[in-house]
Amino acid sequence: MNTAKTGKTFLFTSESVGEGHSDKMCDQISDAVLDAYLAQDPDSKVACECVAKTGMILLCGEVTSKAVVDLQTVVRNTIKEIGYDDSSKGFDYKTCNVLVALEPQCSEITDCVFEGRDEEDIGAGDQGLMFGYATDETPECMPLTILLAHKLNAKMKELSQTAACPWIRPDSKTQVTVEYRDDHGAMEPVRVHTVVISVQHHPDISLEEIRADLMEKVIRAVIPAKFLDDRTVYHLLPSGKFIVGGPQGDAGLTGRKIIVDTYGGWGGHGGGAFSGKDYSKVDRSGAYAARWVAKSLVKAGLCRRVLVQISYAISVSHPLSISVFHYGTSSRDEDELLDIVQRNFDLRPGIIVRELDLKRPIYRKTACYGHFGREAFPWEKPKPLVF
Repeated sequence: MNTAKTGKTFLFTSESVGEGHSDKMCDQISDAVLDAYLAQDPDSKVACECVAKTGMILLCGEVTSKAVVDLQTVVRNTIKEIGYDDSSKGFDYKTCNVLVALEPQCSEITDCVFEGRDEEDIGAGDQGLMFGYATDETPECMPLTILLAHKLNAKMKELSQTAACPWIRPDSKTQVTVEYRDDHGAMEPVRVHTVVISVQHHPDISLEEIRADLMEKVIRAVIPAKFLDDRTVYHLLPSGKFIVGGPQGDAGLTGRKIIVDTYGGWGGHGGGAFSGKDYSKVDRSGAYAARWVAKSLVKAGLCRRVLVQISYAISVSHPLSISVFHYGTSSRDEDELLDIVQRNFDLRPGIIVRELDLKRPIYRKTACYGHFGREAFPWEKPKPLVF
C-alpha cells in the first residue's frame, strides 16, 4: 500500500460536555435508573427518559422488571455525585422535585421480541441503523478531536473536587479543532488549531484567574505539547461569565448529545440515543457491537480507518444489512472485509448481549465522557479475528 502523504490538510472540530450539563445530567440519571434495575434483575426491560428544569426531575418511559427500586434515592444520589449539592449552584439534590411517570413495556413489543424464542435468537427491540467507527490516529482508535474534548471536561471535574480549582462548578462544555493531514484516507493529526472551554464558575472568581487556571491546569495538563504551538487559538470562557448553569440555565433531556456520545461528528450516526435503554434496544447494543467490529478490524491491521453500518427490524434477530467502508486505507477490498466480519461476528441481539455481557449494571459510567474509547467497556476490547 502506498503510504506517501497526499499533502492535503483540513480542519475538523468535535465538542464534549461535562457531567453538569443539563442534557448530560439527564443521560446519567437515565443510566443510573437502568443500572439500579439491572443490579436486582438482569432481565429488566428499561427505556427511561429524563427531563430536567429548575428544581425538577421527571422520569418517563417504560420499565418491566422484578426489581423494586427506590427511584428517589437513585436520582438524588446521581445528582449529588454530579456536584449539584446547593441551590447557589442552580440545583440541589436534597430539595429538587422528582416526578415519576414509568409504565410497563408495551406487550406488543414484548410478545414479538421475546415470546417463544431461545435467548440467543431474540428479536431486535426496534428497527434502526447503527454505525461503528475506528481510526488508528490514537491508541484508543478514537478521533483525536473528541478524545481531547472529553479529557478536558474530565480534567475540570477532577480539579473541581480538589483545592486546585474549587471555583469550578458542574456545568461545562469544551470544543477542540484539529488540523489533519489526509494520508490516503487515514487521518494524521498535525496540530491543535483551536480550543474552546466554557465552564460554570463561582461568582467571586475573576475572569483572569479562570483563564489562567484553564490554560495551565487543564489545557497544558491534557493536550500533548507536540500538538500546541504559537498559532493555537484559545477561547477560554468566551462569554466572559458563566454563573447560571445546568437545568436552571437550560432544560435538559436524555439523548440530546448523541454526537458527543459517539465519534464527535466523524464516521456516521443512525440517530438513536443510548442512555436509559437496556440491551434489547439495538440503538444501544447494535452501536456497541458496530464499534466492537470496527475497532477489531483496525487493531488487527486490516485497515487504518473504518466505518461499519448495521441495520435491524423489530422482532427480526439477524441484521438486515452489514456494510463496511475502509476509506481506501486497506490492502483488501470492502467485500473481503465484510466477509471477515460475517465469519467472526454473530450480530444477533441475543448473541451481542452474551458476548459483551450487557446485562450487568455498567451503564452509568458510559453516560459522560463518551461511550467509546475507554478500555473499561467490553466493546472496547478487540476480538481476535480469523482471516
